[in-house]
Amino acid sequence: MPSLWISNARVIDPASKRDAVGDLFIKDGLIVSSLSAAEKKKAKKIDAKGLVACPGLVDIHVHFREPGQTHKETIGTGTRAAAAGGFTSVVCMPNTAPTADSAGTIQFIKDVIERDAVVKVFPTGCITVGQKGQSLAPIGSLKRAGVVAITDDGDCVQSNEMMRRAVEYAKMFDLCVMDHCQDHSMTQGAVMNEGVMSIRLGLKGWPNAAEDVIVARNVILSTYTGAHIHLQHISSKNSVEILRRAKARGVRVTAEATPHHIALTDSLLVGYDTNFKMNPPLRTDEDRREIIAGLRDGTLDCLATDHAPHTNYEKDKEFDLAPNGILGLETALAINLDVLVRQNKFKLPYVIDLMTRRPAEICKLNAGTLAEGAPADVCLFDPDEEWLYDAKAGFSKSSNSPWHGQTLKGRVRTTIVDGKLVFDAGRIVAK
Repeated sequence: MPSLWISNARVIDPASKRDAVGDLFIKDGLIVSSLSAAEKKKAKKIDAKGLVACPGLVDIHVHFREPGQTHKETIGTGTRAAAAGGFTSVVCMPNTAPTADSAGTIQFIKDVIERDAVVKVFPTGCITVGQKGQSLAPIGSLKRAGVVAITDDGDCVQSNEMMRRAVEYAKMFDLCVMDHCQDHSMTQGAVMNEGVMSIRLGLKGWPNAAEDVIVARNVILSTYTGAHIHLQHISSKNSVEILRRAKARGVRVTAEATPHHIALTDSLLVGYDTNFKMNPPLRTDEDRREIIAGLRDGTLDCLATDHAPHTNYEKDKEFDLAPNGILGLETALAINLDVLVRQNKFKLPYVIDLMTRRPAEICKLNAGTLAEGAPADVCLFDPDEEWLYDAKAGFSKSSNSPWHGQTLKGRVRTTIVDGKLVFDAGRIVAK
């Protein structure tokens, strides 16, 4: 593998508190402090003047649909979309067909990753068998098979006793438990946020309380057991405040926000466009602003996309019948830069931290840093480049994005995994 010499970049590495224009050196798939004169002559040199070089982005919440739903996405297409978005490490959810509730299914997923993935993919396992909430999945076997967390994402465990036992077992195996916070009894038939817009549109509303009560439940269980519980895609202002108070007490909970929940609101559903339908739903501007405040003060620990591909014919239905979910990997960086850096004056290194070191730490991934000796996973991007996003021409197998046809600002130029270029100048260059 040839050495790489990235020159003249603004190198931002929050983990090592580096933020300066300079060079980045890669040898044998690792970050090194320098190259010898002879090695520099042989190295592939990338002039990154005007670009930011940061750790490869880390997303701990994606749906790659394989096995069983490959008409929507595959590990191959999903990781290509990830590479195009600057992501080098992603954590995939277990709501596949069959669900990832056994060591055999995890091994199948790992085999496909080895064969088809162009970035690093880490599988999760189910909390309960079949994600049905009735009996615990074999958590120890899943850990031995290689999962980095357990979750019933998409099907929140409703039984408090079942969740208590799950987090106790997960703590024994040093596994993070990720939870999709939704009280099903409060969301039967609901398709959007409960409020003025749902009344105006004549659609069944989904109250904040359906999220809030499960967030509170998980705070209580983490307090009671000492287990690490990670709360997925927080969307409610009340949930942010519950978490803020819990963290002040030292409760072992972490939480994520998504680009769509910091950028969009339920007012955009006025045209019944199903590309704005997701779970949890888009909420009010007050909720949106409180999520941003939670990211600013550390109540919310990281950003994650919840990349959820669906085919055009699945989304092209009446709003009530269409599935929840949108694409996120190729647009996440641009959206986060726009909302957080340009609109809300976050410092760029802080936003990069939310997309690299912090999510990596939640799942204990060897990622998210450019420190010497670290895997050479690098994202090179132009924070000022404007580009037209065409979801139908993207790398995902699906195109269900609310940003289709929009001009975005901030574009990934190059993605490097273990010292190897996998995405460069708009195309995949590996596998």
